[in-house]
Amino acid sequence: MPYAGVYSLLRPLRRSVPALPGTKLVDGLVDGLERGVEPGEIVVSAAVLNLLCSVGRPVLVCVDDLDLLDAPSREALLFAARRLAGERVAMVFAAGADVPDIPSVRLERLDERARRELVDDLAPGLGEPLRAAIDRIARGNPLAVTEVVAALSPDQLAGHAPPPEALPRDGRLAGAYAAQIGRLPMWTRDLLLLLAADPGLELSALVRAAEPECASAGLEPAELAGVVRLAGDRFRFVEPNVGVVVYQRASSLRRRGAHRRLGAVLDGEGQELRRAWHRAVALDGPGERLGEELAAAAGGSRPGTGHLSLSVAFERAADLSAYGEVRAARLASAAQHAWLEGRPHRARVLLGRLRSGAMPEELRQKAELIRARLELRGGATTNARDELLAVAESLLGRDRDLAVRALIRAGEASYLAGDHRRFVAIARDAARLRRPDDRPAAQLMFDYLTGLAASFLGRHTEAATPLRRVVELALSAPGFSAPGLSSSSLSMPGASSFGRSSSGPGTRGLSLSGPSMSDMSSPDLSVPSPSVLVWAACASLMLGDDVPALQLSTRAVETARALGALTAVPQVLEFAVNSQFWMGRYAAVTADAAEGLRLAQETGQRNSAGQHLAWLAMMAAVQGDEESCRIRADAAIDLAGTHGVSIAGALSTWALAQLDLSRGRASDVLQRLKPSRTGHLVVRVIATPTLVEAAVRTGERDRAEAALAVFERWADSTRSPDRRALAVRCRALLAGPGAAGELFREALDLHRQGFSEFETARTELLFGSALRRERRPGAAREHLRGARDTFERLGARIWAEQAGSELRATGETVRQTRPAATHDLTAQQLQIARLVADGATNREVAARLYLSPRTIEHHLRNIFTKLDIRSRVELVRLLG
Repeated sequence: MPYAGVYSLLRPLRRSVPALPGTKLVDGLVDGLERGVEPGEIVVSAAVLNLLCSVGRPVLVCVDDLDLLDAPSREALLFAARRLAGERVAMVFAAGADVPDIPSVRLERLDERARRELVDDLAPGLGEPLRAAIDRIARGNPLAVTEVVAALSPDQLAGHAPPPEALPRDGRLAGAYAAQIGRLPMWTRDLLLLLAADPGLELSALVRAAEPECASAGLEPAELAGVVRLAGDRFRFVEPNVGVVVYQRASSLRRRGAHRRLGAVLDGEGQELRRAWHRAVALDGPGERLGEELAAAAGGSRPGTGHLSLSVAFERAADLSAYGEVRAARLASAAQHAWLEGRPHRARVLLGRLRSGAMPEELRQKAELIRARLELRGGATTNARDELLAVAESLLGRDRDLAVRALIRAGEASYLAGDHRRFVAIARDAARLRRPDDRPAAQLMFDYLTGLAASFLGRHTEAATPLRRVVELALSAPGFSAPGLSSSSLSMPGASSFGRSSSGPGTRGLSLSGPSMSDMSSPDLSVPSPSVLVWAACASLMLGDDVPALQLSTRAVETARALGALTAVPQVLEFAVNSQFWMGRYAAVTADAAEGLRLAQETGQRNSAGQHLAWLAMMAAVQGDEESCRIRADAAIDLAGTHGVSIAGALSTWALAQLDLSRGRASDVLQRLKPSRTGHLVVRVIATPTLVEAAVRTGERDRAEAALAVFERWADSTRSPDRRALAVRCRALLAGPGAAGELFREALDLHRQGFSEFETARTELLFGSALRRERRPGAAREHLRGARDTFERLGARIWAEQAGSELRATGETVRQTRPAATHDLTAQQLQIARLVADGATNREVAARLYLSPRTIEHHLRNIFTKLDIRSRVELVRLLG
């Protein structure tokens, strides 16, 4: 109806503001509209403008879907909008296209932070696997996010059912897409169905599969409508969800026809899987034969190639099988690939289907192995260990290699739980299975277990030989390459892991991440797999070779991605983070741990997520960010307690101890680092420098000496300059004034041969402090200046302030690294304040710091209160 939009807009104003100076104007305009006004009369447009300008206070007019308003209302509002210069009136229109002469902003998709905030509003506490599924479906469309969240079932919300894979069929967005497609010609919709059935379809194949009368220009209407676009030799849906709707809304007869035509034209080399898939979906032949064809094609395809999931292909092949054993084998393969693709919920559903039918014993064992691996990554480590040991025992008579793999994973479960004695027992059981004629892959596995077990027992000379063989076997694989890396470069005589100990399993192991396997290694090592590369990376860490360990773990990440083994990536990143930590590459630790955490959460690997959280807590401790450190450490400790991942809890406790040390809370450090609180043996050993420094400050020298004796044996055995420097630094702290100086200099010499700038600066700070106490201010300043400069560059605020305080105590005038007024701000608040002062918006700050805009707003309010300011302008002046 003419002016219905303006009428609806003005009626609330008439009711809610009876005392406005322009009330008569409102009444007159509304009355006129009720009586009827001819469209296009200038009096209505002028009255709307006069009314908005006569309110006497700021006015905001919001109009959604401007293009759907009646034309006279739209023209009246645009008339007013173009004449508002100088008035206290703002008008915001949402429209499907730009409006001439009106400033416009094209709305982009929601970024990651905005999506998380929206999901938090709609469903607080939603798990990461569901968030990842929502992101994949919605692709930043807020309506899609809203509809997918609203359609989640109670089982999906509870984690008992797989996440959704498409938009709700009866939602507004799917309906809008369907209406858009429905306006296109029938032959165009047929072509779109072909694209929807095979999103990777080449243009040449599309032309061959299309009906002759629409092959040439049939997609032109869709292209003009913005539904598809040509990218290289393929047409793509501009919005992938449109393709999903096209496929969903087509009848089963039309879908089968599209698949049949595609199966007939995809006959080239490398298209076997796609051709078999289309024929299987179209039922273009006897079902059993189609299932065999599809299973064979899927079995010969590499994961991660093309759009088709191997898990889905094997499941379809299983559904077409008439034989129970064949169906079960294909379902097991579907579950295995679902796990590798990072879809644990789907894997569990497929394993549940397996349980409901009969299957041979061998297949049951392999299914149990998959189920145990799911438990190892996302459940309780003790349960996973017991399940893996049971599977290994049942496999011994059938598949020795698979049994050894199960033993390795059982050992990993023991390692994650901090049960090194059980690891040694498992390695001994595996050693009894070894044969002289074992193939390279089997040799590598046996050497890996043997080397780790010997290290955990303190037999480091004995451990070095098998660990070197692990590295050499991995490097000798034909497909391996890493710049500047060869087996000879890793064979340093005498290099091993921890120092020799006669006290049983007391100083065992170096790697902070247990072995992480993906079951994709070939018997002859012809193709380097993530498994082999990670074993070699772990062995390198045991041998004290950080650079090769980083190169091997980096290659393992690349290989896992190339193979489509998404599940393996966060596990392998644990080793990359471990290597980078020892090398002092803290920015890389933060980046890789953040990525590992995200992927672990998305793929349901809570045990891996706990370790990445712990490393992020450690990096926050280094920077003096107490709030972030405690949040991350507490979350990791909770995960560790729930799932028995002792290493994540111990790492987090060490991070909190590091934070306490930076704050001068030495007694708290000693409480945290009690053996009962750091239950993981490896972490207790590598946390020794933190403990020794705190013990020296509190006078508990006996405890420091006992811990250092163990640490020195480890450090000396690795021949790593960084580790040996830490041992010498601890010895300097325990030495008398006359001997400490020479030890500190020795530690600094070793640091200069290593990589860790942060630990070098820590040693300089301790040496400078000791020199100042000996009344040698000139000598102290040189080391304190260097320490302060390094801490500032690394963003270690608390340590930089300590170095500055020590410098001032020597009589040197020290420039302030931050305004005195900001000393009450936390590290995170100071970081936010500086970013805001540099001109960043709240959303930009949130993206930089992995926080939500709401959290930034909360911090800014506290910052303004602490600094007694009221605006960003004042903040710029203060920090300028």
